[in-house]
Amino acid sequence: MRLDTDVLVVGGGAAGLAAAVTAARQGLDVTLVERYGFCGGGAVAGLSGTVCGLYEATDNRDAPPRQVVFGFADEFVRAIEARGGLAEAVPYGKTYTRVHDPLVWRETADALLRDAGVRVIFHAMATGVHREGDRIEGASVFTKEGPLDIRARTTIDASGDADLIAMAGLPSFVGDDGRVQNPTMIFRLGGVDVERFVATYGRDTIMPPAVSEQIIAAGASGAYRLPRAKIWLFTTTRPDELLCNCTRVVGADGRELNTLFHRDFTEAEIEGRLQMREYARFFRGHIAGCEHSFVNDTGVQVGVRQTRQGEGINRLANADVVSGAKFADGIARSPWPIELHAGQKPRVEWLLNDVYEIPYGCFVPARGEGLLFAGRCLSAEHEAVASARVTAQCFGYGHAVGHAAAIAVREAMPPRAIAGRDLRLLLNRDGAHLD
Repeated sequence: MRLDTDVLVVGGGAAGLAAAVTAARQGLDVTLVERYGFCGGGAVAGLSGTVCGLYEATDNRDAPPRQVVFGFADEFVRAIEARGGLAEAVPYGKTYTRVHDPLVWRETADALLRDAGVRVIFHAMATGVHREGDRIEGASVFTKEGPLDIRARTTIDASGDADLIAMAGLPSFVGDDGRVQNPTMIFRLGGVDVERFVATYGRDTIMPPAVSEQIIAAGASGAYRLPRAKIWLFTTTRPDELLCNCTRVVGADGRELNTLFHRDFTEAEIEGRLQMREYARFFRGHIAGCEHSFVNDTGVQVGVRQTRQGEGINRLANADVVSGAKFADGIARSPWPIELHAGQKPRVEWLLNDVYEIPYGCFVPARGEGLLFAGRCLSAEHEAVASARVTAQCFGYGHAVGHAAAIAVREAMPPRAIAGRDLRLLLNRDGAHLD
């Protein structure tokens, strides 16, 4: 069966959702293909559970949250908040984050897509691209009904793993010479005395050194297998519940698992569940307020931080992040630290009282026409993507790429010919406040 559309978006995470809604609001026929039965990507299927990247970081621990990222991210925040699916901002080291309800996230995304008139195809997987020379003209998609031939004037790879880039044979790369940040099995813990938990450990969601010391001691005793000592625990929108980001899923041989490989992905899921049970058991025995707790949910899949990335006409550098670099064609901004999950403990490197910008060229393939990419697979160096991959920024990338796709279709021009400065103006008119 054949389907013709102006814009095809593959992947319904934060970037894909923003791109599809933005392009459809320009009056285009837009089709979104998503492999699950809901949108949300890593935030929902991977249960990352938070909207990170909205607020400035500062050394002033008494400072209230100062929001510096707006645009589609702010629109989504207001929409999910109106449905009761977003908690108040909570401290996260030197900044703040907000915990969301993954069920309400799905419903909020459904409403945004429906109101924009996006054609949504759930439970569908892209299996190949339609290519004419160096031009991408859509994708082959498999559904339970059978194969679907989707032809598009502009295609957006929001798969998170640069799947279409790879299928088209366009330039890509994987982490730091193939080394990626480790995946994590995030879970939710019910039956928690949250008031006692907060009274003991405070509001900061990065647990204090005393907790890390307990984890190290428990692991050294041989009573528990707890490979990560620096952990994140969040109160949520629900009573008596914690969101737990604490596992460090590595292979049996000790290496960081790369979920591009089916064996690694499978091992990560199994190992993640084993670690989840170990940490939950440790919490019941050692963490105040968790004495009667139980696991009530895990991610639909292991949370993936980094895999394959598209090679763009620009690449965000590590130095750009730590220096707060600004660009004339910057189409998104980020205050989020480098949060590198690899090795024995996560490394966090803060950018204080500032933001950096991400250029449009980080989403335009170095080679190939008719295709844009967005999300965590942006063109960025290894440490840089450890900052740039988070939720609020992915909303921003999709917002920009959705506008770029609309211009490409309306003006019959290749995406690489669009000036990032022009996109910046459009985004500011949409409330992005990039200036």
